[in-house]
Amino acid sequence: MIERRLVTTGLKVLLAELTGRPVGVGTVPVDTQGKPVAPPYTLLYPLDHTTDDATLADRHTTAVSEYQATFVSGPVPGQPDSRGGYEQVQWLADRGRRLVARPADGSAGYAHTLDVPGVTCWKREAFEAGGTSDPTDAIITSVIRFRLHLETSA
Repeated sequence: MIERRLVTTGLKVLLAELTGRPVGVGTVPVDTQGKPVAPPYTLLYPLDHTTDDATLADRHTTAVSEYQATFVSGPVPGQPDSRGGYEQVQWLADRGRRLVARPADGSAGYAHTLDVPGVTCWKREAFEAGGTSDPTDAIITSVIRFRLHLETSA
């Protein structure tokens, strides 16, 4: 059986690597002192996790995990009247969308490794799901839902 916790951790680490910004699972990310960090950052929400492959002999060696990544922009530190904006949040979402990027040389697989012990992610999907629509907000968001098709590795 594929442990959801391990998949979530692997995805969190990869999104942080791709964006260069902190990722919080279900909450604002915190710094080393346990204090909330200022945006920009990513909020990662685990959604559905299906382990039934619909076969008679299902041994739960496959799973489909879905996540929502909310990319959050924010004011520029040290600039009191600054606001998060579309440029910043689109940059962050574009970096996160690299999760589904294929290798530039055309080889099989994905350009960035999703490290989940004992699990292979053989298919990844990304769906734009909206975001903040009011540019006068101090914080602008962009939402992408990711679907990961997983199987245990031998």
